[in-house]
Amino acid sequence: MEKLKLALIGCGYLNEIVANAWKDGYLPEYELVAVLGRNYDRANVFADNYRCKACVDINELMGMKPDFVAEAASVKSIQDYSETILNGGSNLVVLSIGAFADQEFYERVKNTAALNNHRVYIASGAVGGFDILRTAALMSPITASISSQKAPGSLYYTPLYKEGLLDITKREQVFSGTTKEAIAILPTHVNVAVATALASAGPEKTIMNIDAVPGFQGDEYKIEIEGEEVRTELNIYSRTSKVAAWSVVSVLQNAVAPIVF
Repeated sequence: MEKLKLALIGCGYLNEIVANAWKDGYLPEYELVAVLGRNYDRANVFADNYRCKACVDINELMGMKPDFVAEAASVKSIQDYSETILNGGSNLVVLSIGAFADQEFYERVKNTAALNNHRVYIASGAVGGFDILRTAALMSPITASISSQKAPGSLYYTPLYKEGLLDITKREQVFSGTTKEAIAILPTHVNVAVATALASAGPEKTIMNIDAVPGFQGDEYKIEIEGEEVRTELNIYSRTSKVAAWSVVSVLQNAVAPIVF
């Protein structure tokens, strides 16, 4: 059986996990053919390690005729490349879901995928439970919220940081608003919130609260959904960002599996 061609956007820590999973036999239906990164020298090192091609731009990547392109790079890469990828004949796996907080862009990408008979797969990243979220939203109008705990230091280079935050001794709320507002302030920190919102009530109707917690490590999210028929709470803790990369591996497995979970 001919293998599906897989290309990667981003040559950092997360896509190294995806590439290693492929190398270790977790994705036997795929052939890793290409990688694109912001730094071509770094992409070259990545390509040498995994015996694929380092590309200088998206057009060279699409010239490799990938069946799937998996992104673990940035919101901007999704904004810049999504339509080119879909028009070029590939399916797209997305980690930087924050790009889809822009409803107009989201609809444009969805329409482009439909016109080309291809799919955009949203990886769960550090959260999960999309199945019950979507089911609840189909059954009746719902309210949705997501709460996040973060280490004060993780907010240091963000607009949410304020003087003295590193010295707090108890939990302190640093943000409350919609997920669309959150992604505008923290474009690289709350992709999981946008994914949750897209699977449930929508980015403009899903409330997000972020607390800084002294001594905390990792990421923790609490998702609450309530409708006429279904009420659920999901609590997810991840010590590192590895779970995001493995969620891409899971999506790629499901895309070709005879039984889908």
